[in-house]
Amino acid sequence: MRVIAGRARSLKLKTPEGMDTRPTTDRLKETLFNMLQPYLPDGIFLDLFSGSGGIGIEALSRGARHAYFVENNKKALACILDNLKFTGFMEQSTVLKQDVLSALASIHEKEADVIFMDPPYDHAYEKQVLAILKDMPYVTKNTLLVVEASLETDFSYTESLGFFVEKEKKYKTNKHVFLKKNFKKNENL
Repeated sequence: MRVIAGRARSLKLKTPEGMDTRPTTDRLKETLFNMLQPYLPDGIFLDLFSGSGGIGIEALSRGARHAYFVENNKKALACILDNLKFTGFMEQSTVLKQDVLSALASIHEKEADVIFMDPPYDHAYEKQVLAILKDMPYVTKNTLLVVEASLETDFSYTESLGFFVEKEKKYKTNKHVFLKKNFKKNENL
C-alpha cells in the first residue's frame, strides 16, 4: 500500500499483519480521493476505524490541514504511528487510541470537512457512529461523511438519523456511501 498523490506521493505504508484490517486498495483509494479532492485543501479530516492510517495520510498528502486517526487495535496503532513518522505528518495529526464511539466526543473542531469510516463489515457499527455524529457540532451542512461498507449493507435508516445519501459508489466487493446532514432550508447553519 502506498500514498497515491500529493506531498508524500509514492511512499510505501506499513499495514498491520493479519485480517483484522482491510487496507483499501490503491485503485479504490484513487477513485475515492478523486471524489473527495474538493473537500481536502486546508480541511479537517476524520479517519475512523483507521487501520494503518492510509486514508487519513492520503488526505494529509493531498492538502488537508489536520487529520484525526481513531483506532483501538494495538498493532494498527503502531502502524499508524510508524506511517505518520515516515511520511512526516505527525504534527498535522491527532491519534486517538480508543473506541470510535467514545472518541467522537473528544474531537473539538468547529467543522469537520470529511469524516471517513471503514468499520468492520456487517456489524452495524456505522449506524451507531452516525447516531452519535448527528449531534456533534462539528458535523455541519458542509461536512461530507463517507462509509466504506459491504455491498449488502443497508443505509435506508439514515434519514431517521438526519442524514441523506448523496451518492453511492459500488465496486466489485464493497461500496462507498456518501452522506450529508439533512438541514432544513430555513436553518442558518
